[in-house]
Amino acid sequence: MASHRRPKQPSRTRVTVLTATAAAAVALSSQAAHADPKPTKSEVKAKVDKLYHEAEAATEKANGAKEQQDKLKKQVDALQDKVARGQEELNTLRGELGSLATAQYRSGGLDPSVQLLLSSDPDDFLEQASALDQLTAKQAESLQKIQAKQRALAQQRKEAQGKLDDLAEVRKTLSENKKKYQGKLADARQLLNTLTEAERAKMAKDDERASRAASDRVELGNEAPASGRGAAALAAAATQIGKPYVSGGSGPNSYDCSGLTQWAFAQAGVQISRTTYTQVNDGVHIGRSALQPGDLVFFSNTTHVGIYAGNNQVLHAPYPGKTVRYEAMQYLGSFQFGVRI
Repeated sequence: MASHRRPKQPSRTRVTVLTATAAAAVALSSQAAHADPKPTKSEVKAKVDKLYHEAEAATEKANGAKEQQDKLKKQVDALQDKVARGQEELNTLRGELGSLATAQYRSGGLDPSVQLLLSSDPDDFLEQASALDQLTAKQAESLQKIQAKQRALAQQRKEAQGKLDDLAEVRKTLSENKKKYQGKLADARQLLNTLTEAERAKMAKDDERASRAASDRVELGNEAPASGRGAAALAAAATQIGKPYVSGGSGPNSYDCSGLTQWAFAQAGVQISRTTYTQVNDGVHIGRSALQPGDLVFFSNTTHVGIYAGNNQVLHAPYPGKTVRYEAMQYLGSFQFGVRI
């Protein structure tokens, strides 16, 4: 006889587990369907190049802070040295006044006014105009010298403290820009790591080949240089082709963009400032149509600089991972203006 028992119902726990598993499977398949596709090699390269340019902008700001820090440090050292010498002079003046008081005491007692002087601040003492009448001419002269020296020292100490405060702020800015630079480089490395080892190797090889070809086969034309010093700077920079870009590098083994231009013009006997943000003011601004070999050329909101070499070519230190090379202007970002030194 057939059995009429009901089939056993699945437990509540089993139903819950099955439901959760099904939901997870649906969620995973949905995420897979909507996940961003892996960026192509060309997309990664474009993003990495952009990050490198942003890192270079941070480098230039760090260079400016470093230059300002060095300048402030020299000013602080000079002021502190001045304060130390002034304190020695003040001690000498006080010693001379003490000798006068000692001599007066030995000759018949210490004048009340001198007693007051030695027991209080000379500035407070000199405010009491009536006391001046009780001093000898020599004592009054010594007190006035002491008062002037004390006021000068107070002003110098105040100025030195102000410079020290400025120095602390500049050091903070320098540290922040270094961190920003390192962050951009870390982002670039992370992006590059989305490629396979073979893809990264091919990208590096292609870039090296392109750089070598650009330097070996570049056509500079026969444009006349802007000046003898511009021609000399361009020739000096050309001897550095192939040397690596390094943040903060100013030669002779490595360079960043403004480090190369500063070094090149120094070889031509011309001292220009250290960063892109200050080199823009080291000469006369000119438009693109007026460019001649030896002119500085600025790109991307003046965060990058190179030397115009003729025929639309620029000699520059590109950015991290690259070497000093010639490159066509259209690949360097938005042109700002030229500067003729």
